[in-house]
Amino acid sequence: MDFDFPEDIVIARQKASDFAKKEIKPEDARVYDKQEKFPDDLRKKAFELGIVDYTNPWSMLVTIEELCRADAGMGIAATVSLFGAEVIMLFGSDEQKQKYLGSVQTGKKIMGLAVTESGGGSDVAGIKTTAKREGDKFIVNGSKMFITNGSIADFFVMLVRTSSPDGKRHHGLSTIVVEADLPGFTKNKLSGKLGVRATNTAELILSNVEVPAGNLIGEEGKGFYYIMTFFNISRAYVAAQAIGIAQGALDRILSHLGNLAKSGRSEEITEEIQFLVADIATRVEASRLLTYKAASFLFQFKPNPTLTSMAKAYASETAVFATEKALEITGVSGITGDLERFFRDAKIMEIWEGTSEIEKLIISRNLLKEASEGN
Repeated sequence: MDFDFPEDIVIARQKASDFAKKEIKPEDARVYDKQEKFPDDLRKKAFELGIVDYTNPWSMLVTIEELCRADAGMGIAATVSLFGAEVIMLFGSDEQKQKYLGSVQTGKKIMGLAVTESGGGSDVAGIKTTAKREGDKFIVNGSKMFITNGSIADFFVMLVRTSSPDGKRHHGLSTIVVEADLPGFTKNKLSGKLGVRATNTAELILSNVEVPAGNLIGEEGKGFYYIMTFFNISRAYVAAQAIGIAQGALDRILSHLGNLAKSGRSEEITEEIQFLVADIATRVEASRLLTYKAASFLFQFKPNPTLTSMAKAYASETAVFATEKALEITGVSGITGDLERFFRDAKIMEIWEGTSEIEKLIISRNLLKEASEGN
């Protein structure tokens, strides 16, 4: 078993690292966070320089990790233009792929995934947004909440209810492409988020929005399964975001302790602190290896949902642990510097794309199912 990446992925990581050091400055990250402003110039530059390469999933994984190591808000904003693209890639028609994916893969347009609703949260099957078929169009009514790229996306892959469930709530759901400039479609940017404030998040309200029937992705009624497939993919990327945050926190701890040693204050680096550093570094490496293992199955088209959920949950909790301990170790300098923002960003990792509790339910249910089938 070879744990070394191929040369092209090593180069991609270094390229992303160099880009992050040059373009994601701490002072800029603080401004974007405070102003809750989307760094569109950074996003465009990442595409222009070939930092973002959606044709190579391993490249994207390590790029996300390195950019979030510098700052999660700006790093995610630079790489999230195609959020939801896998649904079209896997289940869309050739016409839909050509019409919608070409422009976002080159950075000319931004897309979003609209699933979450204010009353649903992680309960995907409980969504209430409807799309009623009338001739050659769907009439969409409802609302979506906490949608990434919500007020800046050109179009959305949206989960809607196209028919009543037949006794199972996840039946009767479909995915459609909804363009953002259609009459009756309102976007309200959300402010005051806990973390990743440089990303754009919005509430979407749809009132009798007319969507061409040709915008249906795949088969009607299969939307729940399409979205679950997407989440199984995206969770690997969220794990990479969390690893980046955790590694960034460790970088700052080591820099702080190095400065203490240089200034003749080595006695302040107690054994307790050294134990914490070792624990954080071990958890980061364990998260990275678990994520890479899950990704190796995923990128060979042999997804292992148990491993993916393990990676996402453990990496997210590692990010929170690392940033929390970083604040304890660095004290005032951490609270008043980047680590305060890193801590807020880390907490988001435990929430979106499936809370840690949801991931653990998936893990335990899959293990119990395997055990029962084995008996």
